[in-house]
Amino acid sequence: MISFRCDYEDGACPEVMEALLRTNGETTPGYGEDAHSAAAAARIRQWADCPEAEVFFTLGGTPTNAMTIAHLLRPYEAAIAAETGHINTHETGAVEATGHKVVTVPSADGKVLPEDVRAACAAHTDHHMVRPALLYLSQPTELGTLYSLEELAALRRVCDEEGLLLYCDGARLASALAARGNDVQVSDLARLCDAFYIGGTKCGALFGEALVFPKPALAQGFAYARKQRGGLLAKGRMLGVQFEALLAPGVYERIGAHENALADRLRQGIAAAGYGFVCQTRTNQLFPVFPDALVERLEADFGFHRWGAAGEGRTAVRLVTSWSTQAADVEAFLRALA
Repeated sequence: MISFRCDYEDGACPEVMEALLRTNGETTPGYGEDAHSAAAAARIRQWADCPEAEVFFTLGGTPTNAMTIAHLLRPYEAAIAAETGHINTHETGAVEATGHKVVTVPSADGKVLPEDVRAACAAHTDHHMVRPALLYLSQPTELGTLYSLEELAALRRVCDEEGLLLYCDGARLASALAARGNDVQVSDLARLCDAFYIGGTKCGALFGEALVFPKPALAQGFAYARKQRGGLLAKGRMLGVQFEALLAPGVYERIGAHENALADRLRQGIAAAGYGFVCQTRTNQLFPVFPDALVERLEADFGFHRWGAAGEGRTAVRLVTSWSTQAADVEAFLRALA
């Protein structure tokens, strides 16, 4: 079975695995107080052009989103997200379980528009309702689309106008950074966001994310929140070693470029076979629409997710490439469309 289900089914990329094996015999302080974690954090600060940033290594995307949002909001405050946003659709109510409502806005392509943010704020009029205080977005979005620098700057402006914090989920950031036409860099996220994270789990690591607070004042107390919510790993150097390897020169960028190139080949081949897509993407997720009979036939040899019905007799599916996807895997899928 060739899998296009997700980008975290396989283990770690070779650079990360080699680093873990090479450092396995070391004895280091626990809880991320080791030299590898310090070196990885220093690399992130340099990459983000933000020497004062606070960096916290965490275990996975859902706990990172939940505990960061809970840390940044007061008990009566809420987060705004696209209705397709990950915190709304695929985190089992993790943010709500911390006591914070997710206020959703419509989105055809996964992206949030400034006017919808304003409308969501205007709809919450007084103390009988939750107070929107944070805008959640992801780069790339849940549908694999990208925010441009202009779009991100416009959202920053509306956040300033409405008194909102801006938080960016970077679970698949390697793919976003390497995408054709992308003009948003890590330094832009540090300049425009109040918090963001650099994905590891879906970008070649065994597990782990790197949460960044560009403004140290917003990080005050987060170390307590991370510990209280089970996000502090005793063997913290396991995270530091992985990010030290992922952020070595060229590694993170190469992972993103590889998975995007294979996604592009899939995209081109599917289009050439006459099939359309739910939306146009440039990252490692694509959402083609196939006849139901073809979906059933493909499922015998390939792993992927059925995304939803797309009209009578048709189904949208999600295909995802990763650091471990091979060109032969893509060509086998395209041959199966014939």
